[in-house]
Amino acid sequence: MNSPMTTLSDVAQACGDGFPLPATGSQGTVFDQPWQAHAFAMTLQLHEQGVFTWPQWAQALTREIRAGQTRGEASDGSLYYTHWLNALEQLVIERGLGTPAQIHALEHAWAAAAERTPHGQAIVLDGPQALV
Repeated sequence: MNSPMTTLSDVAQACGDGFPLPATGSQGTVFDQPWQAHAFAMTLQLHEQGVFTWPQWAQALTREIRAGQTRGEASDGSLYYTHWLNALEQLVIERGLGTPAQIHALEHAWAAAAERTPHGQAIVLDGPQALV
């Protein structure tokens, strides 16, 4: 990795406020839930910073999907972004950008921020202290 060190807090802050959602297709929105768009955006940002290559990403996502199949999960695509997020979390941990505890804390910080944010407004984390 030849890029400056990125922290989980950096990624969360960059993708949490004002990141534009992709254009909608003829069948509606691209993402069913906002968290899916955030996971997508974080993946793009980490790739652009050289944290992983697209083949490494494809391998991680494939591994997660296959693990779901082994567990007997539905193969109708309904869990695609759950697998996406699991793959992203695993790459973050493998590359030393965050720990499982930090990811767990970030999850709770997002949930708390979302709960206190009025509908239609951007969700903003309280800052790096939200990850402690």
